[in-house]
Amino acid sequence: MSKMKLTAEISCYPLQDNYLEPIKWFIGRVDSYDNIQRVTNAMATQVVGEYSDVMSMLAVEMQAAHEKFGKAVFVCKFIGGELNLSHSE
Repeated sequence: MSKMKLTAEISCYPLQDNYLEPIKWFIGRVDSYDNIQRVTNAMATQVVGEYSDVMSMLAVEMQAAHEKFGKAVFVCKFIGGELNLSHSE
């Protein structure tokens, strides 16, 4: 039985003047997960992996970001299944 895949799009809005540092830090942390594929563009970061892996990573890393940098808004969109993150039109 195959596990369910999840594709998520995450936007992080740190509530501080130096907003790029927390965003780059968060993306670097996401990259430490070998089981999750990541693509980032100017607006958001998209990830795909096993459903439970993606949700667990987000729980751990959003909490870590809040603990390290304080207030930040995370906006996430989820779609069940695996989307091709390299696709463009």
